Amino acid sequence: MKLDLQNNLKRYKRPFLIAGPCSVESEDQVMEIAKSIAISKPALIRGGIWKPRTRPDSFEGVGTIGLPWLVNAGKEVGIPVTTEVANAKHVEAALKAGVDVLWIGARTTVNPFAVQEIADAIQGTEITVMVKNPINPDLMLWIGAFERFQKAGITDLIAIHRGFSVYKHPRYRNVPNWEIPIGLTEELPEIPVICDPSHISGRRDGLLHVSQKAMDLNFAGLMIETHNNPDKAWSDAQQQITPEKLSELLQQLILRKADIKVEELDFIGFQRSKIAELDNQLFKLLKERMEIVRDIGLYKKENNITILQSDHWKRMINQRLSQAKELELTIDFLRSVLDAIHQESIRHQTKVMNP
Repeated sequence: MKLDLQNNLKRYKRPFLIAGPCSVESEDQVMEIAKSIAISKPALIRGGIWKPRTRPDSFEGVGTIGLPWLVNAGKEVGIPVTTEVANAKHVEAALKAGVDVLWIGARTTVNPFAVQEIADAIQGTEITVMVKNPINPDLMLWIGAFERFQKAGITDLIAIHRGFSVYKHPRYRNVPNWEIPIGLTEELPEIPVICDPSHISGRRDGLLHVSQKAMDLNFAGLMIETHNNPDKAWSDAQQQITPEKLSELLQQLILRKADIKVEELDFIGFQRSKIAELDNQLFKLLKERMEIVRDIGLYKKENNITILQSDHWKRMINQRLSQAKELELTIDFLRSVLDAIHQESIRHQTKVMNP
């Protein structure tokens, strides 16, 4: 059955919701969860059958035996189901069992060979495919996965933003790097983006914050791992919530409108014009700054001085970052701006010194 979710998202009340357990554990478990989350009216019920885990001794899914459990649970409540596939064998088994939607996990998206194998396996079908971002923050790799499916004739495509791997981040399991899904929307505006707060946060107490941010960035929906007994879940227990908590989270979300009314444009348009003028001044100042940088570069060339002066760079960084609170800007933002300016300065001096 062709769901054509990409073109029919408006049929579903925002957010387009995907909910269900990280892993299908038993027939009774997935049936109980499906019945419990039906009250929240998800568009899809998710359930992991094969779990690509980091370490080999972890639970890696019940395997093919769980496919009819998931499919039957969806039929019982009248909601389509989705599961993750990582190779052609998974695709064949999932389609044969009647899974409605397939999703490609982050560990698979990072491998073009695996993505191509899956694309070849579903060529000629009308299946809906959701593609999670790769584990590393590589926009082109994510876009490339969509292009492989499009070349295989798959048109019903949805993106899932689940964040990017990082070592021991104090807040996130996978840092969101929101600029990357925004960049995906710029490059592929026809593909809706769903946010996966469960994998970004990695813990229950962060789900609402991430979900709200996604809604404020006008994402189409959310994929939230939901379990009837999260503490006893066989995988990712700390990031799953009960169906009751899912309902509470959805009720707490503030859903803001994306369209601006004509009467609202008067104020916003005026403010935007002020911002544009300030931007003009900023870029003009940056241009003047780079002219000075090139003059310094000429002096360095004439006096055989290296481009990078580490002590000066460290002093400047420390001085500017100490102003973050006064300027009401985050240290991360200031650092990224300073790094960008520094790299552009190095480029200009390199061009002068090594024409």
